[in-house]
Amino acid sequence: MVKVCRLVLMLSFALPLGGVGGGRLYASTFIPPEPDYNDTTMWTVVDSDARGKGADVFYVVSTWEEDWSRWTIMDGEWKRVTSHYADVCNPTHREHMATEIRKVAAYMSPGNRFYAPYYRHTTIEAFMTKNEDSIRQRARLAMDDVCKAFDHFLRHRDKTRPLIIAGFSQGGMAVVELLKHMSDRTYRQLAAAYVLGYKVMPEDTLQCKRIRAAKGETDTGVTICYNTVKDVRYIQPVVGATCMAINPVNWRTDATPATLHDSITVTLSPEHRVLVVTGYSGAEYPPYKEFLNVGDIHSCEPWLYSECLQQNIRERARAWRRGRGR
Repeated sequence: MVKVCRLVLMLSFALPLGGVGGGRLYASTFIPPEPDYNDTTMWTVVDSDARGKGADVFYVVSTWEEDWSRWTIMDGEWKRVTSHYADVCNPTHREHMATEIRKVAAYMSPGNRFYAPYYRHTTIEAFMTKNEDSIRQRARLAMDDVCKAFDHFLRHRDKTRPLIIAGFSQGGMAVVELLKHMSDRTYRQLAAAYVLGYKVMPEDTLQCKRIRAAKGETDTGVTICYNTVKDVRYIQPVVGATCMAINPVNWRTDATPATLHDSITVTLSPEHRVLVVTGYSGAEYPPYKEFLNVGDIHSCEPWLYSECLQQNIRERARAWRRGRGR
């Protein structure tokens, strides 16, 4: 039965049936049209580097959409078909992504040049399967979009500037994939990669020597990874079962606690490689379908530590320049 289901799934992605209004229809699923990254509307760009001394920040937005459906003609009849991907041409989907991008740009762009592509991120249902093979298969199209956007970005950037790549949740997955995708030449331009609220797995580090865990506040060419919970029993494996972690408040990899905003204590569990917070309820992030924000505080990752991240991007960019005499 498993083999049959896999065969049907493969065929459903191999038999285009046509559609209405752009995109592609595969059996019973709709694939939105591919972004054209030569089109400036496929980007949010913020240039706040008046002195030319900052970094180029490439940011990948997280998951915003649930499975959705649309009417289309199949076999001469109007039928509803499902899509497992965000549509970059859908105004609602774009605004969802733009909401996060604007908020992240507010703290990552000052002193830097900030770039964020719109892409066909896979819907939350993929992650709710909690099955790694299913997630990877569904996310393949999304990761391909991000890699194409990144290649376009690289062709047009000043390669004498430090490079920062960052992403939250599904965007963090994309950061890991970009580290695998980039060339060694591009890696030499990398000040740091930030995997916010997602994981780096042992096989990722074995597959790619460019994925190196950060050990402190100013090492360069490294990957910063963290996930936040109220207690280690709330670790959500699908996003947080990582092989590396660092505390973004004190930039330590041991259990030395750090104080954030005078009242929040953030302590890294070296055994579980997760941040445990006290003095912070995360109540502004309600549970999502009993999947996320249930003891873990997944939705806080880009926001709770924003001041720390802003300062650290600046420090690592400076360290990269010092290392190259720039």
